[in-house]
Amino acid sequence: MLAQFGVEATFLDMSDPARVRAAMRPSTRLVWMETPSNPMLKVFDVAAIAEVARSHGIPLAVDSTFATPVLQQPLALGATLVVHSTTKYLNGHSDVVGGAVMTSDDALADKLHFLQKSVGGVPSPFDCYLVLRGLKTLGVRMRRHVESARGIAEWLARHPRVGRVRYPGLVSHEGHALAERQMSGPGGMISFELSGSLAQASAFLRALRIFACAESLGGVESLAEHPAIMTHASMSAEVRRSLGIGDGLLRLSIGLEDPGDLLADLERGFAAAGRA
Repeated sequence: MLAQFGVEATFLDMSDPARVRAAMRPSTRLVWMETPSNPMLKVFDVAAIAEVARSHGIPLAVDSTFATPVLQQPLALGATLVVHSTTKYLNGHSDVVGGAVMTSDDALADKLHFLQKSVGGVPSPFDCYLVLRGLKTLGVRMRRHVESARGIAEWLARHPRVGRVRYPGLVSHEGHALAERQMSGPGGMISFELSGSLAQASAFLRALRIFACAESLGGVESLAEHPAIMTHASMSAEVRRSLGIGDGLLRLSIGLEDPGDLLADLERGFAAAGRA
């Protein structure tokens, strides 16, 4: 969308800050990162990449939607801007569409405030009320999301029909040590590889009764989705493959339901996938 206005972007894996430094161009005006990332749950070093951006005199913006302010504070790690989808955990009840930008830079804050007033990029008062309502329970909700997701991720890692589980709370996750250092919890999102074909992944999703098949996340209810044919369907198959988004990749948003019920529901999905 921004390319039509002459904005160019360089996409890269930020696991190595040196790669970010090498990608800098004279025209670079912003470093944008998402950690943990969607849907691969990669974790990037905010402090290290903030230093790279600072050495070039440009801001670092961090999409911290998956972590929420409860689990990660990018501004304290050196980022200039933090972005959250208020649709997700901040609201927590799946009845708002919106976003929020926070900054530690007074000049940027003034500029954003001016743009809001002049362009009109503001939510309705009622949407603001709903997000404020959600924020009152964010801390307790996140504790439950993390507790349940950690147990489910460990269960998935032992399941015979699962090839690989991507969850920063697992020691097997490549970003586990970094997540422990810069986050106070690994979050409520899990991605995993279902052994089998697209047909088996579809059968898995159709069989679920507690997990709703939906693209959103971060609500009180548990959701499951298939990135290749849902959230990331607009990418070419070649690009998806290069990112590791295959036909067997499934993403879970772990809600507040009883963890035993969620495990039983997932087992129902695995049984259906085995019959497909």
